Amino acid sequence: MTIDGVPVPSPLIEARRISRSYGHTPALREASLSVRAGEIVAVMGPSGSGKSTLLHCLAGIFTPDAGEVWLDGRRLDTLSDHRRSELRRTAFGFVFQFGQLVPELTVADNVALPLLLGRVRRGQAYRRAVSWLDRLELADLRDRRTGELSGGQAQRVAIARALVTGPQVVFADEPTGALDSLTGEKVMELLVGLARQEGTTVIVVTHEARVAACAGREVIVRDGRVTDPYASEVAR
Repeated sequence: MTIDGVPVPSPLIEARRISRSYGHTPALREASLSVRAGEIVAVMGPSGSGKSTLLHCLAGIFTPDAGEVWLDGRRLDTLSDHRRSELRRTAFGFVFQFGQLVPELTVADNVALPLLLGRVRRGQAYRRAVSWLDRLELADLRDRRTGELSGGQAQRVAIARALVTGPQVVFADEPTGALDSLTGEKVMELLVGLARQEGTTVIVVTHEARVAACAGREVIVRDGRVTDPYASEVAR
């Protein structure tokens, strides 16, 4: 595939005409989205538009009622629950609106947790966790319980946890929604900057234009359908 004679890489992750309903209420209606390796894509839309459902289908948390989801040339939506769970531990990282850290654990424990679940040796897991905490200027908080952190600190810990496994894709669902505007901008700058350094693909769901402005490309979800200017350009 080419645009103006320039080859376009194949997508790393792709939704192909996926639909999903909750009971009789459709959330996605033949939605399609292609994201290349290393891209940072903002998925925008009003509340209830289907953007979080799209993210969850791309991440293998939900399976679509119809259509296909592909990751790096592999069909994702037909894999077993166990295999999808394994991919979420190894190929994907997640940053949620409220961090979803484990409050009983320390900062270092939370960051090391996905590595330990992936059967990385304890010593190696904690060395990698502390290395990421250093990069996010959180090393002095490594032994603190996450319930003692500010919102901005907790989201920086969530970013470290999302990136510590070296994922192919990071999914961020309203990552600044619980933060004030200045802290939110700093969190997004950190996430985007580190992802670019690592060559990690990021798909961020947001309704905030200032967050979407950090991305390299924006798509719009409305009434369960995706408007993707990039796909329109490719189709010409």
